[in-house]
Amino acid sequence: MTTPLTLTARNRSDGTPLLKAVGEIDMSNTDALTAALDATTGPLIIDLTEVEYLDSAGLSVLFAHADRLELIAGPLLTPVLTVSGLADLTTTHGPGD
Repeated sequence: MTTPLTLTARNRSDGTPLLKAVGEIDMSNTDALTAALDATTGPLIIDLTEVEYLDSAGLSVLFAHADRLELIAGPLLTPVLTVSGLADLTTTHGPGD
């Protein structure tokens, strides 16, 4: 069963926008992810630690914004970000790093 995607935007204490994603990112909800990314300009941190699934459609959205993203990913997504090459284009680290 698919876990719905929840996106929560806020600013960190230093003012940098942070987007927290929870659930699954796939072609059924990339419009919501795109809209959330387009709602900010400049650097953006995306917390993917609670994303359970990320397909190629979701990766495509992240690639389109890679030049301004910092990604926080857990052990489930880190290999996906590495193999896809997205980790080479963004700052990527684990939670608490």
